[in-house]
Amino acid sequence: MENQAASLWLGDPLGLAELRLDRLRQVMRSKGVPALLTADPINIVYATGVRNMTVFSQMGAVRFVLVLADGPVVLWEFGGSEHLAEAAGAVDQVRTAAGITVLAGPSHGAAIDDFAAEVAGLVMSSGHTLGVERFDHPVTDALRATGLDLVSATGVFVASRLVKLPEEIEVIRHAVQAVEGSVSTMRPHLVPGATEVEVWSHFHQALIAADGEYVSTRLVQSGSRTFPYFQEAGTHELADGDLFCIDTDAIGVGGYGVDLSRTYLCGTAEPTEEQRHLHGLAAEQLEHNASLLADGVVFDDFIARSWPVPERFSRHGYYCLAHGLGMSGEYPYIPSPARGAGEPYPGSFEAGMVVCVESYVGDEESGQGVKLEDQYLIVEGGAERLTTIPFDERLSR
Repeated sequence: MENQAASLWLGDPLGLAELRLDRLRQVMRSKGVPALLTADPINIVYATGVRNMTVFSQMGAVRFVLVLADGPVVLWEFGGSEHLAEAAGAVDQVRTAAGITVLAGPSHGAAIDDFAAEVAGLVMSSGHTLGVERFDHPVTDALRATGLDLVSATGVFVASRLVKLPEEIEVIRHAVQAVEGSVSTMRPHLVPGATEVEVWSHFHQALIAADGEYVSTRLVQSGSRTFPYFQEAGTHELADGDLFCIDTDAIGVGGYGVDLSRTYLCGTAEPTEEQRHLHGLAAEQLEHNASLLADGVVFDDFIARSWPVPERFSRHGYYCLAHGLGMSGEYPYIPSPARGAGEPYPGSFEAGMVVCVESYVGDEESGQGVKLEDQYLIVEGGAERLTTIPFDERLSR
């Protein structure tokens, strides 16, 4: 598994962060936002390369970073873990994060005022505009009270993360290999009598062993639970001949998402004709829509030319045709014709974007469905398929 991509992340994780920071600052300048303050743990990793308690940090503003377009990067780190950022080349100062959420108790109000004054002191030399995201209203109120003009930081991060740097693509390739290996490790455990969560646990173990981080959804289902879609993994026992759907939704090596879906047949039974038919339709939808990907293709044209879902299955089709991916699911989320209801969806694919093409064909009559998904890199004139793990050979015959 060791290759140039692996050594780029594993041997020099913070060098990549400095490249991303340069891009972020370019976008900040182009949008006239001289300073950004975020408590989003994924955007903190994007800007600084410092990973710390990502899932825990989703619960509130417990660590945060200030990025100045023409000044320092200041990271407020969770108390006791400041040392994690000591060697970060993308971070100029490390401070201890104060308790500014209600979880901190009665003193959090005074801590908010102190934090707002601290931020204002850092920002005012660059101007009065501050992009902010993922803070409670008392924090944004306190920041405004200092004289700062607040705008949303999210749009700046969206624009910066949209097109991947070449160095990011190399890490993504390695992340895809690791996640596909985790799926392959899971497959032998698809046996009658095993529960969905038992099978899924083997995917988790292999992902973490490959230095993956976490799985952002529980999208695993089998048998009658494959219809309708979006059922979460549970204690349902697999039976011989059941369909088993997994959507990886994995945050893997280097913090980069790997989002692929496969549907497998459980046990030793031969698939039914209906199961083969559903899998064939889902594969046709995926391959048709993927063939439309290319630099410069307008999203509305992509929607208009997408695979026409047969009426029998259209009511339960997947909500989007494709979506962006980077350190998490990202813009754009291109709606299916049925869900978009004819509303325009402005924008176009650009070279360097990473997108996932989605397919789900669910049948109300037989009570089962097939989910497939692949990850692509947009290039000039087309798209490169990044995921290589094959479909189930029995369902594909």
